[in-house]
Amino acid sequence: MAERDASGNMLGALFMCAAMTLFAIEDALFKSVTPALPPGEATLIFGLTGTSIYVLLTLRAREPVLHPAILRPSLMIRTFFEIVGRLFFALSLAYTPLAVTSSILQAAPLVVTAGAALLLGEKVGPRRWIAMAVGFMGVLMILRPTPDAFRPDALLAVAGMIGFAMRDLYTRASPPAVSTNQLGVLGFAVIIVAGLIMLPFDPAPPRLPTGTELGRLLLTGVVGVTAYTALTRAMRVGEVSVVAPFRYSRLLVALTFAFLFFGERPDLWTLAGGLLIVVSGVYTLLRSGKPRRAA
Repeated sequence: MAERDASGNMLGALFMCAAMTLFAIEDALFKSVTPALPPGEATLIFGLTGTSIYVLLTLRAREPVLHPAILRPSLMIRTFFEIVGRLFFALSLAYTPLAVTSSILQAAPLVVTAGAALLLGEKVGPRRWIAMAVGFMGVLMILRPTPDAFRPDALLAVAGMIGFAMRDLYTRASPPAVSTNQLGVLGFAVIIVAGLIMLPFDPAPPRLPTGTELGRLLLTGVVGVTAYTALTRAMRVGEVSVVAPFRYSRLLVALTFAFLFFGERPDLWTLAGGLLIVVSGVYTLLRSGKPRRAA
């Protein structure tokens, strides 16, 4: 039994690292398009691509594309926060350095833990509260809320991170009858909604994307669906407390892409803040897997 658990955890860790690498590739591909193509239009095309793929996967599995449970309050709240997360994360990818966006996104598990304690009544011990406080200090180090150093564009990443964290929190309350493919259809359909909301505010009117832009966005959708599937697989084959900390590998890949492809040179405040977020997040996730009395 122990050997089976160990092999499942190893496989889950590999799936998680693969998923995070793919998510980082998705972010980089999307960001590479938005300097020329309006962010709302790019988001819309990305959402249409992912939704189409998941609709085909759902039909192949002989499942209804839209499960009746999507009208339940828990899933409707989840959908609302998914829209918020997708909307502001897309804007952050377009207008904020990739290193800053990716670093702040790593605080999402900390917000999920705090939300579970405050909204769902889960027990969180003092050590984990301290770890979360350290993580939020890391976010402040990246934001630098002083008149001389404050960067308002980073607030887009904060808003996106909070949206994703609340989405993940309400995913816990989503009906188990809704399959991974059906959740995928809903998740990418929400990206379409986010794109439509952004369109009127785009700095330039919509236009036909070039072949290169369209190809990158279609590839972004394929990579996003593959990443989502790998993430689901990771959480199902391994123990959550063992597999979840590997989600922070996304930051390492994102920082590498930011350096190689976008010429970004994160300063020491950003790197130090990202490190605090990762260390506190890993600690929080590891503590969550221990007996409650040790939390």
